[in-house]
Amino acid sequence: MNKQVPLATGQAYIDEAIKIIAGAQSIVITAHQNPDGDALGSALGLWHVVKAINKNCVCLMPDAFPHFLAWMPGTDQIKIFDTEKEKATGLLKQAGLIFCLDYNAPERTGQAMGEVLKTAPAYKIMIDHHPHPADFCDLTINEPADCSTAQLIYRFIVTLGYQNLITANAATCLYTGIMTDTGSFRYPSTTALTHHITAKLIEAGANNGQVHINVYDTNSESKLRLTGYALTQKLTVLRQHATAYFVLTAKELADFNYQKGDTEGLVNYGLSIEGVKLAAIFMETEGLIKISFRSKGDVPVNEFMSNNFSGGGHKNAAGGRSNKSLDVTIHHFLSLIPAFMDQYK
Repeated sequence: MNKQVPLATGQAYIDEAIKIIAGAQSIVITAHQNPDGDALGSALGLWHVVKAINKNCVCLMPDAFPHFLAWMPGTDQIKIFDTEKEKATGLLKQAGLIFCLDYNAPERTGQAMGEVLKTAPAYKIMIDHHPHPADFCDLTINEPADCSTAQLIYRFIVTLGYQNLITANAATCLYTGIMTDTGSFRYPSTTALTHHITAKLIEAGANNGQVHINVYDTNSESKLRLTGYALTQKLTVLRQHATAYFVLTAKELADFNYQKGDTEGLVNYGLSIEGVKLAAIFMETEGLIKISFRSKGDVPVNEFMSNNFSGGGHKNAAGGRSNKSLDVTIHHFLSLIPAFMDQYK
């Protein structure tokens, strides 16, 4: 179990994957809870290719995806575990193959779906770029150096010899995943290989300009007003600790008709402040506090998150949660920041 598979080598493992895919009567492609552009892009990109080889394949998300990604080809065919639990549970239990994309542990799909996933008898293939993968899949392709899972999916498809099946729809989904997880190609994880792959996706039919417009330049009025309110009223800067953070209450979110995805990218405004090395956003929603961290340079927010807020992620981008009240959560955060940030002056 948990075979580490470099995509450039390990032909025996690739042959095994080809055999499993060929023999599977039912395939389910899953991604993590609160799916972002990379989760959706990698899952739908693979879904389009698997459908092209005439396989019975379903794309299953733990919960709803942001409305600003609803334009992506194939989103109308996605099943949602939270709203179709009985049907979704049956799909997982009856599947011959389950792809686990963009997450490194079953808990990342939520407690309910994670429990079903762990006990499902299907052969499981993990493809992910987050560090420290849990040992729950039969075949693990884990490459933290890759900028996104969508990039890994492209490499996986090519390694299997299915590159000719990357249609314009598949290319659009994969391009979206890569673009969003690299912050429009500005994060350090963006490499020459990334640009080579996105060039291939554009050649396959991805309209890069339109993808950018769909994701970044199509906003609701309420989202823009929430952003303005957060920037002018809810931003706190701790210059002595190179830290900035936002706090949004459930009432404030409701006042601005918050929809999932409306705060996407907000934390980056805090990080853009000169001298700031760590930025955070705390949102009171759905019975818990959702937290996102971003950082620059050597500040490992994934470690800070995993040690204190039941989460994890990448060195410079992490997410987590708190079951405490908003006030208690913020007090805890502020008590930790001085000692943590003093290490990275």
